[in-house]
Amino acid sequence: MTQGETEDPDHVVEMLWRARGTRPKPESRPGLSLDRIVHAGIELADVEGLTGLSMRKVAERLGFTTMSLYRHVPGRAQLVDLMCDAVAGETETDQAPPEGNHWRIRLEACARNAWELRRRHPWLAQVRGRRVPGPHTVARYEQMLDAVADTGLLPTEVIAVVGLVGRFVDSEALLLQESAEAERHSGISDEDWWASRDTLFEQLDDYPTLTRLWEEGGFGLPENPFEFGLARLLDGIELLIHQRYETSDNNEACVVCGTPVDRSASGRPRMYCSASCRQQAYRKRKARQG
Repeated sequence: MTQGETEDPDHVVEMLWRARGTRPKPESRPGLSLDRIVHAGIELADVEGLTGLSMRKVAERLGFTTMSLYRHVPGRAQLVDLMCDAVAGETETDQAPPEGNHWRIRLEACARNAWELRRRHPWLAQVRGRRVPGPHTVARYEQMLDAVADTGLLPTEVIAVVGLVGRFVDSEALLLQESAEAERHSGISDEDWWASRDTLFEQLDDYPTLTRLWEEGGFGLPENPFEFGLARLLDGIELLIHQRYETSDNNEACVVCGTPVDRSASGRPRMYCSASCRQQAYRKRKARQG
């Protein structure tokens, strides 16, 4: 495999969308395949983190030489792309948000699914930089977009909202992963580490607000960061949507359920408040035609 092929994003796109990123069941040793390599990489990263992932270790796990892996995948970076899309396709515990529900319920379900995925595979939080998405990754993104696409927000705001929620989940997952990594290497939990920082605490008397909050128990039983942050984030998005309705002079109503809908960015009135109502109207038309 040449260096040019290794760094060619279009080549990675072909691999991702050809392989479809499925996570296979373990097979017997007979042959080496891209699916087996991806599956072994996921298992290794689940145990050792992304820093412990290497082509050599994956090859050892499968009982093959490192060079034999390069006949299927150009290198470690491309393997990580394939692994990300494979786990994004997991459906055992992640259920798609039901269509027709309130946008907040659907977007929250997407965020929780993404959070649970990162709890099962903490190494996902370590994946950074410019990555090529695969079909399962795009499908999850599509779910989030669809949850808020008919709220009356501008298209640019829909993209921004979904990006904001996604980055929040990633940042919380990264903090969780870094804490677990530090505890694994040191053998000391975050609580015990902070409890032994007496020399630091002695320096904090000159900070009255911090000291008062400490004395009043502000650091004793902190809120669950993910639950607190997600709720506040959704509150803010809901306020933005309400402001859009209140300031719009062009509100219409969904022809199916009567929910207010704003005009599209092009100025044309929308007939439906959601994909579910659009589908209901389509089924009714088909029934009348039949």
